[in-house]
Amino acid sequence: MKGITVSDLMTRNPIKISPDSDLLKCAKTMVSKKVGSLLLVEKKEFVGFISYHDILWAVVKRPKEELESIRAKDISPRKIIKVKPDDPLDEALDKMKRYKFERLPVVKSNELVGMITARDILNFYPEFYQELSEFAEIREESEKLKRIEDLQGESWGEGVCEECGNTDTLYKIDGRLLCSGCSNQ
Repeated sequence: MKGITVSDLMTRNPIKISPDSDLLKCAKTMVSKKVGSLLLVEKKEFVGFISYHDILWAVVKRPKEELESIRAKDISPRKIIKVKPDDPLDEALDKMKRYKFERLPVVKSNELVGMITARDILNFYPEFYQELSEFAEIREESEKLKRIEDLQGESWGEGVCEECGNTDTLYKIDGRLLCSGCSNQ
């Protein structure tokens, strides 16, 4: 991979949308274009990034009455990890692994020039698949640990575990009542 830069593999025309677009328009654009994220651009300047996870979070966490007034810029993460087109591909890979992202905007002088995704890299470098699958497992385990930490000390009492059927002290995890053994899986 020596000598390969981000610009060699990046998608040059990613799907862009105005930061003032409402969530319904963002969701419709993602579905029609078959993408999992949108880049927020205003007057050619890169200002943010939203994924389907961000939209789902807003739908679940915000009151129904607010959904029509939420704009893409309102749910875009404040800190965006990005790369430059002349960055070595290794650097983009390191950032993807370190920050657990599957796609990174490519920005030059605050202007969006493309996006590099795990799929772009896999098409060129199939050996990356093993690293990517390990990365997915680590992310899943991290999310499980966080859910368990959030529930420390919050037992729901005695009952029958919805997973294994044993009677034990139950914890509510993802809307299900699970014993301590099943909640650690």
